[in-house]
Amino acid sequence: MKLDIAVLSRTGGRPTNEDACGYWTSDAAGCWVLADGAGGHGAGDVAARCVVASVLRGFASAPDSTPAALSRLIAQANADLLGAQQEARGQRDMRSTVTVLAVDRSGWRASWAHVGDSRVYGFRGGRLRLQSRDHSVVQDLIDAGLGDPSMLRKHPQRSVLLAALGSAEAPRPELSAQPERIVDGDVYMLCSDGLWEYVEEAEMEDSLRRSESAQGWLEALERGVLGRARRGHDNYSAIAVWIGDPAEVTRFAARS
Repeated sequence: MKLDIAVLSRTGGRPTNEDACGYWTSDAAGCWVLADGAGGHGAGDVAARCVVASVLRGFASAPDSTPAALSRLIAQANADLLGAQQEARGQRDMRSTVTVLAVDRSGWRASWAHVGDSRVYGFRGGRLRLQSRDHSVVQDLIDAGLGDPSMLRKHPQRSVLLAALGSAEAPRPELSAQPERIVDGDVYMLCSDGLWEYVEEAEMEDSLRRSESAQGWLEALERGVLGRARRGHDNYSAIAVWIGDPAEVTRFAARS
């Protein structure tokens, strides 16, 4: 099966882009990673780049698409970020989310992992089948029955995280339970909260059905962000991975 990959990362209404994206692929495997950094003195961009570089460096040195391997990559990224915090005074408080997708291209299995409120989505037949759970105060309120999912996009504390990289105690990532079988036409997306805050899941599905490529899909999602975002809105980033011939992805989506 082929891979159609697209990457989008914009500054939005902020002076700098504190998101970072990257990927590494070979004939045998692929790894995609997205990070959303935070920290005083403009160090969020440093944090995000550090995390992305660490994950891709580790995966490229020993491609392993199992959940356990992704957990180790995230632990190493946390250690590398702790080291980077000591390199400059302005970097000591920097933190970062991380979202990782890995694919074994020989057996066509995928695993994912994340920390924070950057998300991984999975679509099959044009329908949403996977959405990661945010590590946030608002998500915990919802899980406790103290609100509904609309709070994730509207609550004043929606950006307060319960887990992020850059802490002495390495956070426990949310992981896929086991490598999942990929079928022709599957679609994955990694994105920061600057994108999903303005584009609801039903719109993601609808734009997927209308798009002819991974790049075209991300451009449609970007139009949704720009049509709703307030002045000074956050950076927004996404990586789309369409698995199979793009025409087949669109055909499955349109049929659903």
